[in-house]
Amino acid sequence: MTKHTVILFYKFTNLKNPERLAKLHSLKCKELNLLGRMILAREGVNATFEGLTKNINAYKRFLKRDKIFKNIVIKESAGNGKAFTKLSVRVRDEVVTLGTPNKFNIKKETAKEITATQLQKMYEKNEDFVILDLRNDYEIASGKFDKTVDPGLTNFRDLPAKIKEIAPLKRKKTITVCTGGIRCEKATCLLKREGFTDLYQLKDGIHTYMKKYPAKHFKGTLFVFDNRMTTDVVKTRKKEVIGRCSFCDIKTENYCSDDSVRPSRKILCCEKCFKKEGAHLRESVSV
Repeated sequence: MTKHTVILFYKFTNLKNPERLAKLHSLKCKELNLLGRMILAREGVNATFEGLTKNINAYKRFLKRDKIFKNIVIKESAGNGKAFTKLSVRVRDEVVTLGTPNKFNIKKETAKEITATQLQKMYEKNEDFVILDLRNDYEIASGKFDKTVDPGLTNFRDLPAKIKEIAPLKRKKTITVCTGGIRCEKATCLLKREGFTDLYQLKDGIHTYMKKYPAKHFKGTLFVFDNRMTTDVVKTRKKEVIGRCSFCDIKTENYCSDDSVRPSRKILCCEKCFKKEGAHLRESVSV
């Protein structure tokens, strides 16, 4: 058992008093010395925390004692004790911002789910489909599925402006993917309204597929929004590195922040080029 564990979870559900829950979970996380972030809104919760494994287990028991979160899916990966530098528990209008004024009934409008096992079988049968990766472009740079279409998102909220560019996918069987599933649940509501009819989403996200099928049809590593920057979820000797240094094009999975542009952008950069180009580069850290 690892000393530290990182957990990731979300749920779209009607929260009548997110402010009360924010106070409750903030106190519990402080009691257990957990660091990370939680966003609560009337539409649900989105959170990721790190702590000693025994304390994470205690928090999971606390979380699931609440009937609202009893059946919530929690993704886990090995931590290093440095994934986060602080604790942030906030109430916002949305748990994930899509950038559209439309309000969705997630439960009724979201696309049908396919499991990691179903997706694996689709690959094995060489079925005709595409993967629409709804993560940011820099996330896709270090890891992606076979058959991936990258819509070129700088931020998730850019998706509404990309609808015309990805319109040809309306005629193809399309499976949307993201890290843990939250972006897909909301985005597929929009895509269905825009005429995507043969549309599905990967249940519980890339994280779950990698845990069940390491080094199969997801190549590379998984970008995460904490100070680890990436996780392989499951260690495997067969892993393939697909990331390329933005300067010299050698294989790398090291991220840094490029301050030569505003807002600053995360890019892949090998250690040699990081030292060479260091005037405008800095190590990426979670905020």
